[in-house]
Amino acid sequence: MGKTTLALQLKQVLPYPSHYASADEPLLRNLTWIEQQWEIGRLRARESINNEGALLILDEVQKIPRWSDMVKKLWDEDRLHAVNLRVIILGSSTLLVQLGLTESLAGRFEVIPITHWFFKECRDAFGWSLDQYIFFGGYPGGAPLIHDEKRWAHYIVNSLIEISILKDIVLMERIHKPALLRYVFELGCQYSGQILSFQKMMGQLQEAGNPSTLAHYLNLLSGAGLVTGLSKFSFEPVRQKASSPKLQVFNTALITAQKGISFQEAQEDREEWGRLVESAVGAYLVNSTLGTSIELFYWREGNKEVDFILRHGKKLLALEVKSSKKPTSLPGMSLFSERYHPQKKLLVGGQGLSVEEFLLTPLEILMG
Repeated sequence: MGKTTLALQLKQVLPYPSHYASADEPLLRNLTWIEQQWEIGRLRARESINNEGALLILDEVQKIPRWSDMVKKLWDEDRLHAVNLRVIILGSSTLLVQLGLTESLAGRFEVIPITHWFFKECRDAFGWSLDQYIFFGGYPGGAPLIHDEKRWAHYIVNSLIEISILKDIVLMERIHKPALLRYVFELGCQYSGQILSFQKMMGQLQEAGNPSTLAHYLNLLSGAGLVTGLSKFSFEPVRQKASSPKLQVFNTALITAQKGISFQEAQEDREEWGRLVESAVGAYLVNSTLGTSIELFYWREGNKEVDFILRHGKKLLALEVKSSKKPTSLPGMSLFSERYHPQKKLLVGGQGLSVEEFLLTPLEILMG
């Protein structure tokens, strides 16, 4: 997503000294390494003009066991001795970073999620059309490769998917069945935008598992920014947790790169394109709600469904996605409105708000 690039760009424009270090090398994964890098940061702070201080950037810190204990010790020492050192800690995923956050760091940190790139960012940076964004997703590293689709797909699969699953999840978390984790990921991509019970998932998988294991693996994939499972909307939290998840990718590139379908073929297959459009809308909502108090759900009763439900406090927004321009009824929306009286009802695509305008509108404005 470019978090390291963003941090290095920040490092270049700040008016005071800084130091960047990455724990990505296997031989450096220990607490002594953190102390060594911190001392360089302290030296930069002492050398600063008029005590402006310095910035220390530690990348991939989640790979160091008990890193938060050392960070607390060093941070508290700096506060005690009035060392003006600012610190940015980068990790591959919010979940993996939070696994290292212990109670000892309470009150000392703020989590700032870096999301997948939105349509506006890809349009402004790469000149992409809406259709290009829907198909190629929002990975900036793959943008220069989209005119060679096979090379682009290999980049997404080998450089991003394999690294995220095998390196960031399997190596950082005790995974008893790595093959099962991979199958859950593939199901999440294949059935993005669809409701799939854990029992049905077990029927699709080639390796035996149980619902709790599948739910745990889906949670890990969500924390790594790959695939998540939306809960069914209900005012009762117990029913939400017991519901079948609606699978949703964070980035449509995860679907198309593995599918072996070309950009042109996807556009010509209206059913396939409709699924990609809904997944693109869902990915926008998932990424937009990260780090906010807005909650994202789906709703279904019998064969009546609403694609997405957003809740912010007592305010509800019900959202349907339609790729066809033909007039269509929305029985799910009507039934949901009768029961829950949402403050807003929104149709995206078809005869509603265009997909392009929707993807360019900040979620806070949509929620009103």
